[in-house]
Amino acid sequence: MLANCIRMGTNLFPLWSVLVGILALVEPRCFLWFGKESIGVGLGIIMLGMGMTLKAEDFVRVWKEPKVIGLGVCAQFLIMPAWGALIAYVMELPPEMAVGLILVASCPGGTASNVVVFLARGKVALSVSLTLASTIAAIWMTPLLTSWYAGPYLPVDPWALFRGILLVVLLPLTVGVGWNRFFPKSAHKASAYSPLVSVLLILLIVGFVLAAKRTLILENWVTLTLSVLALHAGGFFLGFRIARFFGLTTGERRTLSIEVGMQNSGLGTSLATDYFGKTSMVAAPCALSAVMHCLIGSFLAIRWRRNSEPEE
Repeated sequence: MLANCIRMGTNLFPLWSVLVGILALVEPRCFLWFGKESIGVGLGIIMLGMGMTLKAEDFVRVWKEPKVIGLGVCAQFLIMPAWGALIAYVMELPPEMAVGLILVASCPGGTASNVVVFLARGKVALSVSLTLASTIAAIWMTPLLTSWYAGPYLPVDPWALFRGILLVVLLPLTVGVGWNRFFPKSAHKASAYSPLVSVLLILLIVGFVLAAKRTLILENWVTLTLSVLALHAGGFFLGFRIARFFGLTTGERRTLSIEVGMQNSGLGTSLATDYFGKTSMVAAPCALSAVMHCLIGSFLAIRWRRNSEPEE
């Protein structure tokens, strides 16, 4: 009974994200208690939970599908940051908003994508492998790409971003994998709850940033919404078209589309809050991204689920 409740609560993440986004803007006091200092800790716990679900064979599986994994990681880091920078240039976004959009576009795929892939009847194992591969690659790629594309707007210290990713991504992920390796029983028990805990923490992070930036967001809501919508809609579309171009199966196309279209907005929000200041607008596109990609991903998942039988 409890397991079913946890699974249901996790699978309804897209709905929760929309409700939290609305509540944070209407009644910000509901989330302001979370605090800026809690964002990095929350993201670290999410990465720890992800690590506790991984085994050695998960890393081996990444190399069993080099074509698809390589294509997904390349699409993630070559297409999305460039697409984000193009949107910022064409829409003439304010510098801080442009940097935030480029930052979240340069982040790896998020764990929420695994849920959406499951709902879309894609290939869940492939989704997990892509998330793992892009998360590891992000340790180097996210600081590099953010510095490259966002540098013309604001000074970006890639080494500071690199150190931040080491602390909130690599360290807890490594601890989680080690925990699962040496203490599998306790890791198995904890990992049963980690998806729901991850969902709750992501919602708190997004809710806090939207609440804290409420005034700035409402003042720029049209530009902000259109730019973030264009970023993720383009990501889903380009991911699917590239997968089709290379002759992947239907399930692989869906999976690649979702992985490219959904970023780790929690990581982007954490980095933006830590390295661009409390009053900065940089974190706003990252927080709104979490709501937007869940909306688009949920719409596609429902459509794909109705129109086909599961491949996996």
